[in-house]
Amino acid sequence: MLYYILRYINEFYSLPGMRVIEYLTFRASAAAITALLIIIFAGPRFIRFLKSKFVEPIKEEAPPEHRKKKDVPTMGGIMIIFAIEVSAFLWAKIDDPHVWLIMLAVFWMGLIGFIDDYQKVVLKVKGGLAGHYKLIGQVTLGLVIGFYTWNDPVFSVLLSDTTVPFFKKLSVDYGIFYIPVVIFIITAVSNAVNLTDGLDGLAAGNAAIVTFALGGFAYLAGNAVYAGYLSIPFISGAGEVAVVSMAIVMACVGFLWFNSSPAEVFMGDTGSLSLGSAIAVIALMIKQELLLPILAGIFFVETLSVSMQVAWFKISKKLYGEGRRIFLMAPLHHHFQLKGWAEQKIVIRFWIISILLFLTSLMTLKLR
Repeated sequence: MLYYILRYINEFYSLPGMRVIEYLTFRASAAAITALLIIIFAGPRFIRFLKSKFVEPIKEEAPPEHRKKKDVPTMGGIMIIFAIEVSAFLWAKIDDPHVWLIMLAVFWMGLIGFIDDYQKVVLKVKGGLAGHYKLIGQVTLGLVIGFYTWNDPVFSVLLSDTTVPFFKKLSVDYGIFYIPVVIFIITAVSNAVNLTDGLDGLAAGNAAIVTFALGGFAYLAGNAVYAGYLSIPFISGAGEVAVVSMAIVMACVGFLWFNSSPAEVFMGDTGSLSLGSAIAVIALMIKQELLLPILAGIFFVETLSVSMQVAWFKISKKLYGEGRRIFLMAPLHHHFQLKGWAEQKIVIRFWIISILLFLTSLMTLKLR
């Protein structure tokens, strides 16, 4: 019934004379509502199914608080992916390359994450899918996205027009390094979200905030007047990115209904890898990838904390004969857990920081 009602409204808004901006806003809102309702209504039954088959074992090195979560099912990312794909199919222009490239990223990395989760949960393979296989999946996706955008006229005219935050007329031309840059960004961001997924609601909440901001940038980039005024590249079709972005945002919000502390379900690598790749591809589509260290600062710092921990452990082992640590545990959220912070406090404070980084990202528009 909901499907036919929304489709009727959709047809009404597509009648001649309706303003394009109103139609785009309607479709973005409809995609958001559809994604939210899919998860809210399908969630309880799907979680019961997951609980009967897919309960992930808790890592031995995890903080003591995590041992209470031994009966919580994983692979909840399947709900997120399903909601995103269905909403995008219903409300976005599916023949637009911006749309299907994002949908491809969500599905492809979701599949890689599913294989990883399946190996850990069902096959009981310690550590799940080997790291080099994940890397192959990420590099393959990066090659597909990179080669397609390099050769498609819709994208190729903008390859040398990536904006630099805080600078009005400065752009970056990657040249022959464009495809390696695409591979690096997709790999880095998908891994960053994966590392952040360690506390109830942490990854989903921050992914929603970051994607909402990117959806706003996409909306502006898709309007020639706004883009010209704000000195950002005008990207024909970027409005469709906003539609998919809103579906992703509300899929994350819907998932938080069940994933907020105490979590009833975890997204697993199925969800975190797919969300990370979606964020990366959206940023690449709208030429805002250099904004990610600011906008997605939580993901960046979480990854940095792991890199610093591993590097210092190896260096100190050579210098002092024993490995030493910078943090009590990495990623960073576990460090605060071991310092005695409540899980909910860590998550909410990280959300607050993400909102502040979102506002800082908006400031870069005005400074241009």
